[in-house]
Amino acid sequence: MDCGAFLYFVGLAYCFIGLSAITARFFQSMENVVKHTRKVVVINPLNNTPTFKYEKVWNYTIADITLLAFGTSFPQISLATIDAIRNLGNLYAGGLGPGTLVGSAAFDLFPIHAVCVVVPKAGELKRISDVGVWLVELFWSFWAYIWLYIILKIWTPDMVTLWESLLTVLQFGLLLIHAYAQDKRWPYLSLPLARSERPLEWVPEEDLPCKDVSFNREYSEITEVGDDGDRNIVDIFSIHSSDGIVYEAVPTSEASQSSAAKFQKNTSTEDPHFLLLWRQQFMDALKLESTESRKMENICARVASISWQLLLLPWRLMFAFVPPYDVAHGWIAFIFSLLFISGIAYIVTKLTDLISCVTGINAYVIAFTALASGTSWPDLVASKIAAERQTTADSAIANIICSNSVNIYVGIGIPWLIDTAYNFCAYQQPLYIQDAGGLSFALVVFFITSMGCISVLVLRRLTLGAELGGPKIWAWVTCVYFMLLWLIFVVLSSLKVSGII
Repeated sequence: MDCGAFLYFVGLAYCFIGLSAITARFFQSMENVVKHTRKVVVINPLNNTPTFKYEKVWNYTIADITLLAFGTSFPQISLATIDAIRNLGNLYAGGLGPGTLVGSAAFDLFPIHAVCVVVPKAGELKRISDVGVWLVELFWSFWAYIWLYIILKIWTPDMVTLWESLLTVLQFGLLLIHAYAQDKRWPYLSLPLARSERPLEWVPEEDLPCKDVSFNREYSEITEVGDDGDRNIVDIFSIHSSDGIVYEAVPTSEASQSSAAKFQKNTSTEDPHFLLLWRQQFMDALKLESTESRKMENICARVASISWQLLLLPWRLMFAFVPPYDVAHGWIAFIFSLLFISGIAYIVTKLTDLISCVTGINAYVIAFTALASGTSWPDLVASKIAAERQTTADSAIANIICSNSVNIYVGIGIPWLIDTAYNFCAYQQPLYIQDAGGLSFALVVFFITSMGCISVLVLRRLTLGAELGGPKIWAWVTCVYFMLLWLIFVVLSSLKVSGII
């Protein structure tokens, strides 16, 4: 029994490694989606000359909430949805999905904030540029958990109705509308707070290794070239395209017009460049040594690097089937990445059932700890990269706050909507929640500890002038404090659902 449990835990850890690997491809596809631009023709009022400009299709705030927060939360959402589908026909909801999502919210808020605070260089301060949008996102995040508590303990204790689950899902749309209204400063719907200057791109230009744009400008995939020509796809926040608003004179000749049309052409699956890129993905997946590892003088470190790459080899070969990011502005690669994430989440649910059966550990305890930490890895990676590369703290903190909202409105709302709709049609019954008292207790603990977390962020803003970075000693003190809050949540919640307290 002990040996079996150990193997199941090893399998679970290997699935989390797979999630980490597919996250890199997911970020790349998302970057191509976000940097998509459209051409707009305008008339210059000074000389009546036609000009055109390229504007980004995606709004800054909406991209943070939907693509970034929703995408990085997709492992938890997939796990909860799969758990709900497996539970169809049962009047009681499974605890795996809700427990993972509440535990993931705690992991997002405490450990990820702890990492982001210490990531900036010593003395470097990174502050939120749009406090109004952050306050809107923070309000909907807190309201999500208050709403969940109202459902479970006040409105319809220990059960969820079809209308409650439907209202839960619809509130995600209200979050999007309210955040967009605040970003655009709509009257009556936005807070009268000024927004400091923020970069057009998610990150500013910086000195990076030589980059080569593959073949020509009509292809948007950018590769990083090492000394030996080895190409590695750069991460989402390291691409600095010039796709901001660019004005140029509109050409009048037919040749120029056809050239402009060619510039707007998208890569098709019949294009030989597309096939070359796809073949290169498989070749890169088979490489066990990078340029950096070849330069290592320490043999042990080099062997460890090769061993790690060998461990990742099955995942890398599998994920090489994700189409290149050039196609359809990255949407196909984006969807394929989410499908792979869903597949891994299904395996995780099976392994978790086996671990709970073999060890006798409460499913909620596993969800609060191992599952929440493992499935929140994409959130950690995204926020860490944003904190490193961005000049502001907007996307790093927005990803944390919005992921928590997505976890409730979508991650719990959709699975409950599936189960409540089925129970309503088949049995005319609501969905009953097992151990609703333990889940409600976890919500209360999370709410109290989250107030402590947000209070420290506000205090840092008032004293240091920024939420992230600052003097290293204070950054590490804040980091330790956030980790203690997470430990308090995990210990108290686990003890409650286990019936110890």
